[in-house]
Amino acid sequence: MRYFIVITSIFLLVSCSDVSNQQHEENENVAVDSIKGLNPGVSARIPYLLSYAVDSTQFPRSIETDGSVRGVPSKDWCSGFFPGSLMYLYQISGDQKFLDRAELWNPYIAKEQWNDKTHDMGFKVYCSIGQAYELTEKPAYKNVLIQAAKTLSTRFDPTVGCIKSWDFGTDRWDYPVIIDNMMNLELLFEVTQLTGDSSFYKIADSHAANTMINHYRTDFSSYHVIDYNPVTGQVQNQLTHQGFDVNSVWSRGQAWGLYGFTMAYRYTKDEAYLNQAINIWEFINSQNNMPEDNIPYWDMKDPSIPNAPLDASAAAVCASAALELYGFTNDEKYKAYALDLIETLSSDAYVLKPANTSPFLLGRSTGNWPKNDEIDAPLSYADYYFLEATFRAKELARN
Repeated sequence: MRYFIVITSIFLLVSCSDVSNQQHEENENVAVDSIKGLNPGVSARIPYLLSYAVDSTQFPRSIETDGSVRGVPSKDWCSGFFPGSLMYLYQISGDQKFLDRAELWNPYIAKEQWNDKTHDMGFKVYCSIGQAYELTEKPAYKNVLIQAAKTLSTRFDPTVGCIKSWDFGTDRWDYPVIIDNMMNLELLFEVTQLTGDSSFYKIADSHAANTMINHYRTDFSSYHVIDYNPVTGQVQNQLTHQGFDVNSVWSRGQAWGLYGFTMAYRYTKDEAYLNQAINIWEFINSQNNMPEDNIPYWDMKDPSIPNAPLDASAAAVCASAALELYGFTNDEKYKAYALDLIETLSSDAYVLKPANTSPFLLGRSTGNWPKNDEIDAPLSYADYYFLEATFRAKELARN
């Protein structure tokens, strides 16, 4: 029965998003001057996103060292960002080509609604199908979101009070929870609003509350990994899987927290979450070893600074989060900070050159420094949050 439902959902999504070959050709030849709100350098890259062939196993994530595109299947945590970016381009430009193209990719993510081996349901499903439902209100998308929330909920343990992040690494931890997991709570909060089922809200709220207590140091910097004792629910270790070391400050982790607690406040109106977001921003903004343009090094405590790699993806996440934080506080410093980051990321220093034909906008991100992987590279999530920030800035200007 499950497989019948999956096939039916995919069929519905495909039938809803089908476009003709003529439209496909038009997508590949979109006029870059139609993208208002993006600078010419960014706009010049848009045709590369539209001409990238739709392939269920090749969602663009980054580029390899030889310059070829690193494509991944839907199970990869990055699969949702590319169609999500196309949908933000649709919202920025009003051009239907982008939504049509995104809807060719979305059906291949639908099966992830059943994938209970990952906490990354929000990244994969909400950034793609969640955004598509918001734009189109197609019932097939709503059904995927509800099942995805149910599947993600199976990873929640009430003793710990958090959603388990990973099933691997049992030699290193028993019940790992990573700061990134804050980003997947939006799916749960949203599905409560869609269904009226408060169980999803309660799980998300519990996870956020425990993360606020256990992931943060007194200066409001975040550990990457907290290992809980699954029997007692108590913290038994702090670790890192992506930072320089356990006591360093992995920049994207700080960005995930800033964004995650701002978003949690959106749904709960719990002042503790808003204050947490404000304190995280203050920590990030107070770092005295930040580059002059405020695009952070991949880890704020890397001893090789100022020669450490930068992470444009962390800056993009921070910019988007700060704009939402401004909306809740009306404090101009958050808006100014975000707009400065957007302007910097839109500059020639960070936008890929036109000769680079990969389906990405920005370069100079750091994916996984400990594994020496995706260093000084384009990343699909850098583009996604950059475009989200750009869209949010446009909405603020309109209002």
